[in-house]
Amino acid sequence: MNVPLWFVIGVIAYLGVKLARPPMWVVIVLLIGGFLLANSFLAGPIAGGIGGGVGIVGGSK
Repeated sequence: MNVPLWFVIGVIAYLGVKLARPPMWVVIVLLIGGFLLANSFLAGPIAGGIGGGVGIVGGSK
């Protein structure tokens, strides 16, 4: 079964907001921070770390 990544992220975000009930300013700060971080010099190492984690969880080496 193939599920789009944006759908999975949306479901996790929806459940996180509904279950944890964080203040709205925390949600906004995380969204803006993630957007700004995506265009910074840290984007490459973060993407590499996520790719490595996905490889470990998925079983590929």
